[in-house]
Amino acid sequence: MLTVVVILLAVIAAIFGIILGYSAIRFKVEGNPVVDQIDSLLPQTQCGQCTFPGCRPYAEAIASGEAEINQCPPGGEATIIALADLLNVEVLPLNAEHGEAKQTKTVVTIDEQTCIGCTLCIQACPVDAILGAAKQMHTIITSECTGCDLCIPPCPVDCIHIVPIEQNLHNWKWPRPDGGHSAPKAS
Repeated sequence: MLTVVVILLAVIAAIFGIILGYSAIRFKVEGNPVVDQIDSLLPQTQCGQCTFPGCRPYAEAIASGEAEINQCPPGGEATIIALADLLNVEVLPLNAEHGEAKQTKTVVTIDEQTCIGCTLCIQACPVDAILGAAKQMHTIITSECTGCDLCIPPCPVDCIHIVPIEQNLHNWKWPRPDGGHSAPKAS
């Protein structure tokens, strides 16, 4: 009788082992899901203004507690609020040490008549939005420019200028209501 119980328990343990082994392989989670959620809230400009080489490393640093949620100027206040809500932490003002938030989104343009083709701006651009070659005129691919303005300081002839992005049907957003009040309900 005792051997039958031991064999029955061994069979049940083997079945549960096989089920758990299959589940571990089938439902394996790659990476940290919190990092993925944080990364999805960041603007993906890869500008490095947060002192990290891109948005993913910054998200990893936030998740591990190595960085604060207020180091992303391109994301601004909206990103800080979203991160605070996700992580259930206090909303912090943007850290001025990393830059200042822009009221309107911007891109840069290059005055092609003044450009000397030094390629310093190309080297500074984190998203490869500048097109040109050595000793040739450069231009900005506006659809790729994130407006991080990292190409401006290295330019020796000051031919790079900040311009606001014109609002159109593709990039216009509703303004946030002041004071956190919701919109009036239709009756």
